[in-house]
Amino acid sequence: QVRLQESGPGLVKPSQTLSLTCTVSGGSITTYGYYWGWIRQAPGKGLEWMGHIAYSGYCDYSPSLSSRTSISRDTSKNQFTLQLNSVTPEDTAVYYCVRGYNYAYDYWGQGTQVTVSS
Repeated sequence: QVRLQESGPGLVKPSQTLSLTCTVSGGSITTYGYYWGWIRQAPGKGLEWMGHIAYSGYCDYSPSLSSRTSISRDTSKNQFTLQLNSVTPEDTAVYYCVRGYNYAYDYWGQGTQVTVSS
């Protein structure tokens, strides 16, 4: 059974960098065909795809966030990390890490609330 668990600070100040880590168990992030991503949901809004990193290490980002977003990985720890720069209160959301395969996200973390506030 694949499990994903997000971790990171729940409160970030405006203009700072948000950093979240997803720890994966039950499967390797380097297994062929899978990709590992981040999706968020702001209060009262729908789900927003932010980007993902493939099993190969190739990254793809949402065009609206690409200038502020970076996804990296630590294969020795089976983790991948989201960094979102220059945050504003509009980045307040529940952040989910997800596993993608064959054009669908089939496993999700439980989500972690991040609030941007001074």
